[in-house]
Amino acid sequence: MHLVPTMNFPRKSLLLIAVWVALASPMAFAQSSAVPGAATPPTPTANVAASAAPAYDVATIKPHSGVISVSGLMNQPDGVTGTVKLPMLVQYAYGLRSEDQVSGTPGWAKDQWFDVQAKMSETDIAEMQKLSLADSKAQRELMLQALLSERFKLKTHSETKQLPVYELVVAKGGSKLIDSTTDTNPPLVKEKDGKPLPSFLRFLKDTSIAQGYPMSSLADFLSQPIAGVGRPVLDKTGLTGTYNFTLNWSPTLNIYGSAISSSSDDAPSIFGALGEVGLKLQPATGQIETIVIDHAEKPSEN
Repeated sequence: MHLVPTMNFPRKSLLLIAVWVALASPMAFAQSSAVPGAATPPTPTANVAASAAPAYDVATIKPHSGVISVSGLMNQPDGVTGTVKLPMLVQYAYGLRSEDQVSGTPGWAKDQWFDVQAKMSETDIAEMQKLSLADSKAQRELMLQALLSERFKLKTHSETKQLPVYELVVAKGGSKLIDSTTDTNPPLVKEKDGKPLPSFLRFLKDTSIAQGYPMSSLADFLSQPIAGVGRPVLDKTGLTGTYNFTLNWSPTLNIYGSAISSSSDDAPSIFGALGEVGLKLQPATGQIETIVIDHAEKPSEN
């Protein structure tokens, strides 16, 4: 999945969208085949397992002071950087949709924000570039787990819980999505080299445009705080292709990356916007994998 923001949003909102959507999806905006909402430990392929997962060459973790302008962890070619709380770091390290899937956070860490910056060595950067998108994602998650273990002395275990979810289903009137393989008038947003983006979700002022977008990715996006639905979303549409569509809705964010209500009474909701393209979110319960923090200490000195 590619995120292609436009100039219609304030700069702060663009940064927040990039942080949340980038980290909620597989590395470099690739698509994930994992069960939605699951906290599946990284499973490297033979290419990754052939060598030990690289550790960060340099890492700085320090308590944040002052106003938080942007929260979240941003992947960079040579590492990660951002302002986060411990549950957010655990979320990213274990591939969770939301920090709500993390429990057992010690009292000192619930409201403590940290500035994190970690960089790989030149050798590890070169090796990372040779990996597939899925393997790169797995490596980065393992590196974050190692960082948490080293600096926070973190110990965890996983638990499967029955939690409230939404199921993304086809509405009664049928899907109005356009098959991207047969669309005669696709959006065709292009990269710098002129090639069309194969899959993206683009936010405009009042709409969101999807190109070559699978329903699994839509469910992933809807599970994120910026969508504002408040629950994990499971793809139950049965639609296995990739689609082009426009939602009559666009996220509005607060400084923590969560959706907030629009000031306009007639602003469309995500629920209504999905209905316009023949989709529906129906309440349900589902088995969701969570991570429980058994032990964590304040991070060691850098």
